[in-house]
Amino acid sequence: MPQRYSLAAITLHWAIAALLAFQIAVGWALEGLGSHGFFLYQWHKSVGMLILALTLARVAVRYWKPRPAKLEGGWQGALASGVHVGLYAFMLGAPLTGWALVSTAKVKVPTLLFGVLPLPHLPLPASVHAIAENGHGLIAWLGIALFLLHVAGALRHHVMMRDGLIWRMVPGRSTVLLVALPALIVLGFIAGRAILPAPQTAPAPAPVAEVDENSMEAANVAEAEAMNAAAPADNAAQNATQAAAEEPVGPPPAWTVQPGGRIGFSVGNDGETISGSFSKWTAAIVMDPDHPDSADIKVTIDMASASVGDAYKDGMLPGDEFFGSAAHPTATFIAKGAQASGPNRYRASGTLTLKGVAKPQTIRFSLSGKDATRKVTGSATIARLPFGVGNGDSSKGLAPQVAVTFDFTAKRKD
Repeated sequence: MPQRYSLAAITLHWAIAALLAFQIAVGWALEGLGSHGFFLYQWHKSVGMLILALTLARVAVRYWKPRPAKLEGGWQGALASGVHVGLYAFMLGAPLTGWALVSTAKVKVPTLLFGVLPLPHLPLPASVHAIAENGHGLIAWLGIALFLLHVAGALRHHVMMRDGLIWRMVPGRSTVLLVALPALIVLGFIAGRAILPAPQTAPAPAPVAEVDENSMEAANVAEAEAMNAAAPADNAAQNATQAAAEEPVGPPPAWTVQPGGRIGFSVGNDGETISGSFSKWTAAIVMDPDHPDSADIKVTIDMASASVGDAYKDGMLPGDEFFGSAAHPTATFIAKGAQASGPNRYRASGTLTLKGVAKPQTIRFSLSGKDATRKVTGSATIARLPFGVGNGDSSKGLAPQVAVTFDFTAKRKD
């Protein structure tokens, strides 16, 4: 009876094999998923690092518990040894080149292994990226070939030669385990295919390169004008009445924003919607609601406080592809004067400065309440492309316009 491997070696062998089958199933699909592949990339990286750890453990076990003697010599034995060495190189090289690829990418995407443990980036120069990317792809295909050769060799020994070699990797020569353990490989592959997103039937969004900056700004202004034009006819009379109102008897009041307010944003993403908010922002507001032309508004947003409720995506937002908050920590909107667009409804045209770029921007808002406390709710539609927000490959599925909403309570300063 052939000598068996240790239980630790057997456990690691089948666990790694099942995880490799999972990686193959997922890896084949990643390139064509675009932004839908974000979650899968995180799984792919997490499982890759797990394979690396288990392989290092397998190497340690190999020296702690030496492998059984060879059953076959000659060129066949040499080929089997070569396949084994190649598989170890694959199991170590694929995760390491993947780690290097992520660490040297232009867009730094953070990795939380299985959503819990942060994986630091390797201290490698950006020039290594192309080598890591090409090497990772080449190693993956070589690994698949070696994987198949290894399986073919095991079947040859078990079915054709009947030398019992495969029992060295089956505890207790159990027939049940002889079926169940290889089935783990099939289950790993099925699990990898099962978590792939369903094919998208929605029309593909226009590529970023085909969006014209001027047309986006025009669309933004046109949208605001269209909403004003659609207001009830009595708005005109209301505006005329307000225009004829008495001049203010004193300077317009200043308002203090109360805790609990919110500035949120949402953007389409390949038929889905990504929504988030900013947790840190301030607003300096001077305005007499009866004389909106007196308005002086300045809103300052801490861009590093953006969150969409997903640790992976939140880690991307401060990067250069999106907000570039290291170089441009804040965004500001400044407006001098506002116009009434209906009862307790207003429009303010000003300048939005975001990521170092200043562009005209219109916001719409309404007031409710009276006297010293007012509830403010409003919205704006921002063309992200003129500001360079979402300028990388992972942003190709994003809609060109971002909807911004805000609501807060303000109290008049005495």
